[in-house]
Amino acid sequence: MKIVIGSLNKTKVNAVKTVFEKEEILTVEVPSGVSAQPVGDEETLQGAINRARGARKTSQNSIGIGLEGGVMFLHEELYLCNWGAIVTPDGKLFTAGGARIQLPRSFIEPIKDGIELSDVMNDYAQKSDIRHHEGAIGIFTNGQILRDEMFAHVVTLLKGQMDFWSKEE
Repeated sequence: MKIVIGSLNKTKVNAVKTVFEKEEILTVEVPSGVSAQPVGDEETLQGAINRARGARKTSQNSIGIGLEGGVMFLHEELYLCNWGAIVTPDGKLFTAGGARIQLPRSFIEPIKDGIELSDVMNDYAQKSDIRHHEGAIGIFTNGQILRDEMFAHVVTLLKGQMDFWSKEE
């Protein structure tokens, strides 16, 4: 079965390759259809769904996967959030969310001003291109979990649901 990932981001691609190691993996840039910096679970999830559906449409008889990172507010604090979606060849949709960690309070205003988390992180950590490497999760867990591992967990949840429901039919 062909797996089509709706992103060229290497942490997302590596996550899918980790879980679907025996499958043919294709990557395609698919617009998320949401803000460059999704805010809230709903917008972040919608971005993942849009990417999965868009990826699925690029290749017949394939599985589309969309992964989206975002931020969310809870009790006036800012948290990292991430969502994934998988669309089967027959159009069934499965979704799953992953880890959340609190981000520094100093990030709240830049995020509210429309600055993407990746840009805030690059300035904060004095690094570049964090979104394609360890991600905010890697920085704030002191390397205990990296962005591709965080997304691999979401992809594992997606694959598990897809496998379970395919047996039930």
